[in-house]
Amino acid sequence: MVSNETETEIETYLGRVPSWIDALPESSADHCWEIVRDLELEETDLARREKALVALSAAAAIQCPYCTHFHKEEAKLEGVTDAELEEAIAVAGNVRHFSTILHGAEVDHEEFVSETAHIVEHVREQQAAAHGDD
Repeated sequence: MVSNETETEIETYLGRVPSWIDALPESSADHCWEIVRDLELEETDLARREKALVALSAAAAIQCPYCTHFHKEEAKLEGVTDAELEEAIAVAGNVRHFSTILHGAEVDHEEFVSETAHIVEHVREQQAAAHGDD
């Protein structure tokens, strides 16, 4: 259970105190809300639209129906289109797919990091050349 002050704040932000708040242990309930408020609801380096897409992708990847539903609705509030929702979910699925392959094949992490550095450098060179053509 959250404190009275936090309960009032949640009602201001969300219009009500969701029932899942009661599932939080009293010792950390206020703090849990503060994290949601400060990281997801307040202005940060990421726009709300971006945060909604990141949250939806993470929720889909961990297969949480609660978080998937909430963050999909949140993304829609931020103007994300159905096509963008589908793409964000597909990207999350793609990351999960290749993570499974990399872990299952026990790909050497140091080699992967080295290869990634070379790929990034190649792409940077291509981008620089493309910008030089303008």
